[in-house]
Amino acid sequence: MNNQVQLITYVDRLGGGGLRDLHALLCGPLGGLFGGVHLLPFYHAIDGADAGFDPIDHTLVDPRLGDWNDVTALSADVPVMADLIVNHLSADSPQFRDFSARGDRSPYAGLFLTRERVFPQGATEGDLQTIFRPRPGLPFTEMTLANGGQRTLWTTFTPQQIDIDVDHPQGAAYLDAILDRFNRSGVTMIRLDAAGYAVKRPGTSCFMIPETYDFISGLAARARARGIEVLVEIHGHHRDQIEIARHVDRVYDFALPPLVLHTLFKRDATALKAWLAISPRNCLTVLDTHDGIGIVDVGADRAGRPGLIPPPELDALVETIHANSAGQSRQATGAAANNLDLYQVNCTYYDALGRDDRAYLLARAIQFFAPGVPQVYYMGLLAGHNDMDLLARTKIGRDINRHRYSPAELSSALGRPVVQALLGLIRFRSMHPAFAGEFAIGASSPRDLVLEWRAGSHRAVLAVDLAARTALITCSTVSGGTVCFSVDSVFVYSPAA
Repeated sequence: MNNQVQLITYVDRLGGGGLRDLHALLCGPLGGLFGGVHLLPFYHAIDGADAGFDPIDHTLVDPRLGDWNDVTALSADVPVMADLIVNHLSADSPQFRDFSARGDRSPYAGLFLTRERVFPQGATEGDLQTIFRPRPGLPFTEMTLANGGQRTLWTTFTPQQIDIDVDHPQGAAYLDAILDRFNRSGVTMIRLDAAGYAVKRPGTSCFMIPETYDFISGLAARARARGIEVLVEIHGHHRDQIEIARHVDRVYDFALPPLVLHTLFKRDATALKAWLAISPRNCLTVLDTHDGIGIVDVGADRAGRPGLIPPPELDALVETIHANSAGQSRQATGAAANNLDLYQVNCTYYDALGRDDRAYLLARAIQFFAPGVPQVYYMGLLAGHNDMDLLARTKIGRDINRHRYSPAELSSALGRPVVQALLGLIRFRSMHPAFAGEFAIGASSPRDLVLEWRAGSHRAVLAVDLAARTALITCSTVSGGTVCFSVDSVFVYSPAA
């Protein structure tokens, strides 16, 4: 992965087109900004029960977006990351339809995980209470198959998303077929979606257990053998992120988004500094994604391990987001909006900061100076507002942060001063040679934050005054000089200067 800012986007929500339109955008108005693009699920079909994360056919591009030739063409100009949806596939998939029609006679009978396969002697009440899942209730769906048979299927997320038995040879073959398809189409990095739930064992939480690490390591090795890097998506305790980082190429720094908000709201960088001192260096940093702002990532866990933010301050953080968004995030979070992920707050990051341009650009500057490779979600790129109309139509909380930009909206958004300043920060982070070097946290009071990168004679320093909510970047130039600029100015960095 290039050590440059990455874009994460739905193919059809950033200007309303398909793969060819996105390709033109990345080589045109957004040309030179990004070192790679993560295409959120573009498989058949993109409009299922979970916005493409419940694929009917993981090896088929949704024809409304284009085909694999378009993916290959894009990858020739911009490195492409794609999702490998590890844990499940759609109940409408050809494999499940065949299993439903033929039962145990189906060649896919071993692909789908049943409760009985994990608990052949039956599950005790204790077994069931130990299982961790991202929504209330048990992860099972009683289903009558088309042939009249009854099965209790493991469905971690929704009844439409049937869990795969990754321990079965058919499960391994299914995942390998997707890796082969990616490899043929120029995909050079994958994100393992929902990998933390993939392995189930009786008497455990069935989430990030020791066997999960073994599975992830093995799958990562199979991907690397095809020349594909691996990013793992895990929401959980920050110590788990540190551990999983040892097994894969990249992990997400999901603790950073709430910590940056906590820092700006409290005007105190103590918790953020503590995390940056120990955070994985092989991470992708984010402030926003297609999901919500994680809370579980900075909180205590069920085993009693303390979090990065104490419970009362975490509660205050959530309430401040609700207040800054004029209550919109409250309407999209928890049981209020049919959420699968009760541990996340659904809100655009810009609205979480009360649409304060300076605070927003300050947050992005902190992200770009934190250890790791920055990734910017398309809504964050455009400093997007909560889409309350989409939320009202779908009643899915995460849709508040999944607006569909028309070409006219995109053009208008790119001209906003806050977006122009952000584009300048992105170019600076992607081009300045200091970010290829060593990271350090400068000595400062809790009310200040100093983050520094050095590579030989090259230097870049972010100095934040949290009390005043101001920040300056000081950086070296190729000619041996120094330049200083405010994070909320439109600064045009040139490597040749």
